Amino acid sequence: MQQILAEVEKQIAKAGNEARRIFHGRGHCFEGLEHLVIDWFPPFAVARLYRDVEPAWLDELSDLLKTVPDIQGLVIQQRGRGKDAEQNVVWGDVPEQMEVRELGLAYHVKPQRNQNSGLFLDMREGRKWVKEQAKEKRVLNLFSYTCAFSVAAIDGGADHVVNVDMSKGSINIGRDNHRLNGIKGDRVTFLAYDLFKSWKKVRQLGPYDLVVIDPPSFQPGSFIAEKDYRKVIRRLNELTEAKSQVLACHNDPKNGTEFLKQLMLEECPDFKFVERLANPEDFPEAELEKGLKVLLYVREK
Repeated sequence: MQQILAEVEKQIAKAGNEARRIFHGRGHCFEGLEHLVIDWFPPFAVARLYRDVEPAWLDELSDLLKTVPDIQGLVIQQRGRGKDAEQNVVWGDVPEQMEVRELGLAYHVKPQRNQNSGLFLDMREGRKWVKEQAKEKRVLNLFSYTCAFSVAAIDGGADHVVNVDMSKGSINIGRDNHRLNGIKGDRVTFLAYDLFKSWKKVRQLGPYDLVVIDPPSFQPGSFIAEKDYRKVIRRLNELTEAKSQVLACHNDPKNGTEFLKQLMLEECPDFKFVERLANPEDFPEAELEKGLKVLLYVREK
């Protein structure tokens, strides 16, 4: 338990009162704790468990985190039990929805939600890069979820961002995130529909200077990487022009960087690989290829 406490205190000190992962056991850098992650939505902690543990172990974890003065509430989510997955506010007055900050920008999150809270914390460096690169660009944000990439791009000076996601609920939260940051609607387009049924709307709003592709790793009924990522990549030529940039993201430990590189080589040979963006330091990985992959490409002609 002491290594959990040490890492939690270290990451909270670095957070600067912004959202952050404060314990990342799934990266296999903490022996015996591969089943545990803890996210920080100041002043609350959300601990997620990916396998069953003894009740006494949970009690010990709860008591340990209660000793950290900055943590004023704890949610424990047990996600490793399929249909029996559950979450509980163990202590503290944790709200159903709250506002957090990242890179100085505001986002709505739901710390009690059993699946995704509304902000993928491992993509912070990707959003930082987009914010730094987006000035005067037309941006396409595919699989936009709650549109955090869009908020970052507009803050970085993007001319316009088109957000696409099949979930109307996520798109609506994305609208709220833009309002939360004082972003006017004339610089943003929100499209809530299934890309694989029609690309017409997206194509008509292009071409784009920067395309972000950040799909779910595996979501039956909407996206399976081995089958569907290729369908997205083969559309890039009709969505971009020479010198356009593409940020291709993938977070399935089964597929390394070669998975994306091979798809790009086969479907879009005019795009040159530039670099793999570094992951946030609060997401340490013993095996880099099993962590988040964010690859930058530039269209040469």
